[in-house]
Amino acid sequence: MKSKLAVEEHDLKMSFDPNTIEDLGIRMYSTLPPVLAELIANAYDADATHVALHLIDETGEKEIIVDDNGDGMTFEEINGKFLRIGLKRRLNNKNQMTRKGRKIIGKKGLGKLAFFGISHEIEIQTMKDGFKNVFIMDWNALKNETGEYKPLITKKNSACSSKAHGTKITLRKIQRDSEFSAEDIANSLARMFIVDPGFKITIRLNSQKPINITNARRFAGLDKEIEWKVPIDIKYKNKYGNDKQISGQLLTTKKPISPNLRGIILFSRKKLVNRPEFFTTSISSHFFSYLTGWLEVDFIDDLSDDVITTNRQSLNWELPEMENLRKYLNGLINWLERNWREKRETLREKKITQATGINIPTWLDKLPKDIRIKVQSVVQSIAKESEMSEESHRNAVKDIHELVPEYPNYHWRHLHQSVQSSSKKGYEDADYYKAFREAAKNYINSVKEKSDIKEGSDASLMGNVFGVAPKKSLKVAQGFKRPDGTDFNKQTIDDIEEGQMHLSIGAVVGHRNPVSHEEDQHLRESGLFTEKDCLDALSLLSHLFSRLDNSQKTKRSNP
Repeated sequence: MKSKLAVEEHDLKMSFDPNTIEDLGIRMYSTLPPVLAELIANAYDADATHVALHLIDETGEKEIIVDDNGDGMTFEEINGKFLRIGLKRRLNNKNQMTRKGRKIIGKKGLGKLAFFGISHEIEIQTMKDGFKNVFIMDWNALKNETGEYKPLITKKNSACSSKAHGTKITLRKIQRDSEFSAEDIANSLARMFIVDPGFKITIRLNSQKPINITNARRFAGLDKEIEWKVPIDIKYKNKYGNDKQISGQLLTTKKPISPNLRGIILFSRKKLVNRPEFFTTSISSHFFSYLTGWLEVDFIDDLSDDVITTNRQSLNWELPEMENLRKYLNGLINWLERNWREKRETLREKKITQATGINIPTWLDKLPKDIRIKVQSVVQSIAKESEMSEESHRNAVKDIHELVPEYPNYHWRHLHQSVQSSSKKGYEDADYYKAFREAAKNYINSVKEKSDIKEGSDASLMGNVFGVAPKKSLKVAQGFKRPDGTDFNKQTIDDIEEGQMHLSIGAVVGHRNPVSHEEDQHLRESGLFTEKDCLDALSLLSHLFSRLDNSQKTKRSNP
């Protein structure tokens, strides 16, 4: 049966310089994931919807099978395209698109040498247009040739279903002793591709269940803390002209991540073109222990100069266009670090609030300015301290809050409970005269209740209840003795009794006339009755309340 192409070759021929195979195959692709990545990229460019990787090591002799349902190749295409080393595919495809509209990944025509990096025997089976072709390439035979190598043909233009298409590559004589791990390879490949919805990649070991390689696997298992969608979440101001063409996802974790996962991966046309890095020489900050992510920079494939190295592991940063990209990425990383510190501090404050019930912004807002500045500085230092555990953060903030609670000047007065219950709201509302007035009223009512005297003005009440005269109702110093058990001097006791009376009269007289809110404001602003005056007056009332608590009724006043 004749092929559809006019010219038919009887043999398959690979033309090459032996040094090319050595340099670009063996030396550049010495580990498994990059080799498989090249074969996956070939399947993608062949418009496959599924490429299945099968790792076999059950019988001692390892094999790797890469099977795709792409377009496949005719015998002539094998000779004219696949076996031509260095064929620049994009030059023969001006719009650089596949039949399905995918941007072509392959560029230099050298990726096909990748399998020689790990395998010394490769069998290729491919189907297209009703024909199946199978041939074998042997490394030991190839390296002894000079300039031309003829693979072993096992099937040539064998008839198959016209609907059958795709390529199956089997790698044998694997040059590695370590056991296969489908899970590890899947993780590595997830960091080498951005998987399109219409392109499925699976991998399985022996008869185990296949693993689906997805974009989500790229950072699976990381305990994410902060994420940025690029360019949506990026507020970095710059003059780089291609910044809007850069997209991707950047993230930081709650705890430092392993070194092999750190850094930003660059992709172009869905495939890795630059290994993870930070695009700066200064990476001493803790930030770089938490940062990972990826960015798509497809526009670099459209530059006039070829900036992607042969093995697609790094870029040529020496060219002017690439220097500008690197400067942009360096600036972006610097912006990310600042934004990370701000966001992380906010998150930690939120966690502290949830764990302790202390709303940090509200707490700080209720501190006097001079105290707030100092406390805020300490709390921010704690929140920024990455070496402290979350429990240590919580405990440190709780301790500070206990020492410096809301309205600390009020708290530090250690006011009598009765004074607090009646003055707290007025004080917190900055209605200082009202706070004093309510506490004074509470004191008056408490004196009336304990002395059983209800008549008279507030001032006369205090004069009738306290003092030295025998007819006074309450004695505040009665029954107290020195530490050695002896009585105090009578003059000392009398002075305390008289002091309670005069201080009580002064305190209650000062509150008698309620003032308007406007008048209260004028009192504060004029300095006639300030916050400090309020606190001093409340402290006095607190002292008087304590004396009242310890007072005893005189026998004369008892019924």
